[in-house]
Amino acid sequence: QVQLVESGGGLVQAGDSLRLSCAASGRTVSNYAMGWFRQAPGKEREFVAAISWSGDITNYADSVKGRFTISRDNAKNTVALQMNSLKPDDTAVYRCAANRYRATRIFNEYEYRGQGTQVTVSS
Repeated sequence: QVQLVESGGGLVQAGDSLRLSCAASGRTVSNYAMGWFRQAPGKEREFVAAISWSGDITNYADSVKGRFTISRDNAKNTVALQMNSLKPDDTAVYRCAANRYRATRIFNEYEYRGQGTQVTVSS
């Protein structure tokens, strides 16, 4: 089993930056693709970013491309999401997830998921 715990969320102003972290425990995720997803109140969950197990392949939602960067440190069993130029529309609960096979955009294809961290961006 893999446990994922997100951290780094908070309340910021538009234009600010935040760095989210996802720490895995229970087993290594170095051979798992990792993804970030978010869900705002009253909205459906949406894909944010994903990274292959090696870190060579990344994938971003159009809404965050150029502003967010996903990265991983397999030695530390962590994945990060650097979020720059934040907008009020980025307000959501952000969750990380682990997929044994590929860096998909589909949340239900990730076997392990964290509980999430709240990001609130004020205008």
